[in-house]
Amino acid sequence: MGENGPRGSAQALLRLSAEASKTSSELEPRGSRLYGRSRGKTLRRDARERLQRLLPLLELNEEDAAAPAALFKKQTSDLWLEIGFGGGEHLVGQAAARPDVGFIGCEPFLNGVAKALSLVETLNLDNVRIFRGDALRLIARLPDASLGRLFVLFPDPWPKRRHNKRRVISEGSLAEFARALSAGAELRFATDVDDYAGWTLARALRSTAFRWRETGWNEPWPDAPQTRYQAKSLSHGRRPVYLTFERL
Repeated sequence: MGENGPRGSAQALLRLSAEASKTSSELEPRGSRLYGRSRGKTLRRDARERLQRLLPLLELNEEDAAAPAALFKKQTSDLWLEIGFGGGEHLVGQAAARPDVGFIGCEPFLNGVAKALSLVETLNLDNVRIFRGDALRLIARLPDASLGRLFVLFPDPWPKRRHNKRRVISEGSLAEFARALSAGAELRFATDVDDYAGWTLARALRSTAFRWRETGWNEPWPDAPQTRYQAKSLSHGRRPVYLTFERL
């Protein structure tokens, strides 16, 4: 978060949450989509070749989510999902550390997908699958209690009020997350934007499906690989917030 953002005090974060609660208490209507652009700079030839070769093997569609056990060549002990994996540093790092867990990464930005595929190929991973559409539509297809962990790390904050409805965290999305997560599963959320931290906490505290773990919110999770965006945020003096919610 900003240099003057809350740190070390749960009460300070709760004050942000209280302010966010004043802005809206209703179910936010969904926007046309959660994400902005889906392409960036022109990809290099090797990245284009990798996309053509690997993406068809690893990409899944909404219908595939109905039978997640069939997504992976070998049996997996759990299923974890990351919404908006950026360049894939966290997604691939987690997958490499937990070869017994199946991972679904949702990312519409093609350049980020290309970077993630490079990491997957370099590490020869077979427990990662990619979805390039609206993550909430995919999650809606998952069976009840099928996810053991869900990551929403440094999502687009959509800072303009008229765009807030595009934020991935809403009362509606939290209800869908709760349906797909198993009892005791974690929802991990990180942001370096004060308003989004308060917004998320306010909505999670209104939910009867999650419990907020009040300790450790001002430090990264010890098992979480650092992303490029996270490193950039820290280098600019911003203090991210790391919220963990347990499915009840």
